[in-house]
Amino acid sequence: MWLGAIADDFTGASDLANTLAQRGMRTTLFVGVPAGGLSACEAGIIALKSRSVPASEAVSASLAALSALKGAGASQILFKICSTFDSTKEGNIGPVADALLDALDAPLAIVCPAFPTNGRTVYRGHLFVGDKLLNESGMEAHPLNPMIDANIARWLSYQSAHRVGLLPLDVVRRGVGAVQKALAEAQKRGERLIIADATSDADLITLGHAVKNMAFLVGGSGIALGLPDNFAREGATQAAPLTAPPGKAVALSGSCSRATLAQVAFHAQDHPVFRLDVPALLGGQQGVADALNWLDSAAGQDRLPLIASSAEAVEVAALQASHGAAAVAHAVEGFFARLARALVARGYTRLITAGGETSSAIVSALGRIAGEFAAANV
Repeated sequence: MWLGAIADDFTGASDLANTLAQRGMRTTLFVGVPAGGLSACEAGIIALKSRSVPASEAVSASLAALSALKGAGASQILFKICSTFDSTKEGNIGPVADALLDALDAPLAIVCPAFPTNGRTVYRGHLFVGDKLLNESGMEAHPLNPMIDANIARWLSYQSAHRVGLLPLDVVRRGVGAVQKALAEAQKRGERLIIADATSDADLITLGHAVKNMAFLVGGSGIALGLPDNFAREGATQAAPLTAPPGKAVALSGSCSRATLAQVAFHAQDHPVFRLDVPALLGGQQGVADALNWLDSAAGQDRLPLIASSAEAVEVAALQASHGAAAVAHAVEGFFARLARALVARGYTRLITAGGETSSAIVSALGRIAGEFAAANV
């Protein structure tokens, strides 16, 4: 293994795996740390469920993942975070980054969540979603990690015990040499986590090339655009292109982001949608059987059915106030986990999931431990 990555949720891990595979690396995604060790690959990604748990749990899980990746031979470690920097003022990005820095004895690391293809850019240490500052993009109403400050250099400084620096865009645009020189100067100033500006894929490739000899970096999946070029490719074996399996399909959504809500609304215009009644679920008046019965009635319509718990932020806030955020999350994730097992038992071969927590619960419930990624053909 050349590159090892620790992802703080499943969907982010799969996004990273896709990026690396598209850039030519034979990549395997592991759900948690497999008890039997990691299989051979060029890039190994361990998907955790550590974004919104207590910081101490996130650190412990991440260190266990690091040990597995280092044991498999990884020479560079990427801590994969969300491109919207999902975290509270207390963490978990800072505490995990600090722990990994110390465990690797790394002098510093760049931190870059940018992914311009998906509208995430960083300029002067501020994170933008499209043309809006992060804290004006809807992320300020996130039910678990409300992002109320677009200045991620400042936000990270609240979370980390280390000094946070900034690598401005004009330096990045001067190329690999200028970036490496700036990082050396940052190290002299005692800065250990360096927020890197990036507003284009070319910027991310420059950053990826500049960190070739660094042990550790932090970023969204976009930072992986330039990483495969850093590793020798002679004799590399490419996996066969992926193709969608035949059979019945259903979409499952637990995400409450603005983007997902818009997708659910669009889908509902001409596709069948079952909307989970979360209060009824919590009260025991609704469950998996209801969703399966609805699915039976929707069968044969030649339209992809969607089962969704997605709700507006005000609805989510009210539920959390009444029942507690942990109880709501546990109930919804448990519902989708049980539903996924029931769907597979009924012969469904394609489950399309939305939402990091939802996807993680589903994949874990199905007992999937690892999957190989290659350039998709679906």
